[in-house]
Amino acid sequence: MSGIAHPIAGPEDPGPQAAVKAAVDAAADALAAGELVAFPTETVYGLGARADDDAAVARIFAAKGRPADHPLIVHIASLQACAAFAHGGGLSGAALHLAQRFWPGPLTVIVPRAPGMAGAAAGGQASIGLRCPAHPLAQALLRTASLRGVPGVAAPSANRFGRLSPTSAAHVAAEFGPGLRVLDGGDCAFGIESAIVDCTREPPALLRPGSLSRLALEAALGTALGERDTASPRASGTLESHYAPRARLRLWPRAALLAALAQSTAGGRGWLAVYSRSPVPEGGGCVWRRMPDDAAAAAHELFAVLRGFDDAGVQKIWVEQPPPGVEWDGVRDRLQRAAATTA
Repeated sequence: MSGIAHPIAGPEDPGPQAAVKAAVDAAADALAAGELVAFPTETVYGLGARADDDAAVARIFAAKGRPADHPLIVHIASLQACAAFAHGGGLSGAALHLAQRFWPGPLTVIVPRAPGMAGAAAGGQASIGLRCPAHPLAQALLRTASLRGVPGVAAPSANRFGRLSPTSAAHVAAEFGPGLRVLDGGDCAFGIESAIVDCTREPPALLRPGSLSRLALEAALGTALGERDTASPRASGTLESHYAPRARLRLWPRAALLAALAQSTAGGRGWLAVYSRSPVPEGGGCVWRRMPDDAAAAAHELFAVLRGFDDAGVQKIWVEQPPPGVEWDGVRDRLQRAAATTA
């Protein structure tokens, strides 16, 4: 069976609960057989294959159109499951400290890879990214798959490479059509991908911001995080151009955005979409969505808003730059990469 399985259920209703188990069992069987499965996490939906099978992982790269040297994140059910993938049989040092503090949750740690394991998922590197997601359906799938001999699931976002990440099952279906098995876990809670911390070096370095802020990570470690540099391993979502809508996206400072809108007359009604905290002038014919003042709320809706603009057929998307502050780093990162892609 392919297509979207809808396993959302209330604990008081045994019928839907049986449907949940059946959907998860079927998805775990598919993963064990080397097939692809899309599933929800608390960040975005992932496109998964068993990480210990290089041929299965190659299907992810082919489906997404993703370069084979751009590594994937391996999702695991528990801290103990790291033993299959991490050099030395498990996490240690900063990686262990962060995992104990933030797993299950929106954090990926990059650690030395166990020799001979998950080479394709790692993009050929000697390191590998590991994450234990918090979404209950992801946890159920990972635990059930482990009973079928699947030690972990490599899963980038379930979209075409470089494009907007999906935060609902409908987004995944729009990307890949009905032939892909999708577990429907509702809308993702956080809406942007995990923070990635490189723990192969001292001090550890933040390679990609996410919903977990730099301040929270540094507080847990008791030390400042380093920065991504030329010695850093390749990591998911860190290319200069990424997370792009079809329409051309441009970031504007607030004053410059309002001035440009006041002078803008080209294109006719519906040619332009604006995502801003500042109200836009009336009568300009643009599609406007207000950006929340809260960073977490903005992250939750970001990709869905940009997809909605694309669905409306706009030619350009103008976005007011997020405010300063580390809590906005994840949203700012995604918008800057989206703007680099479509500039």
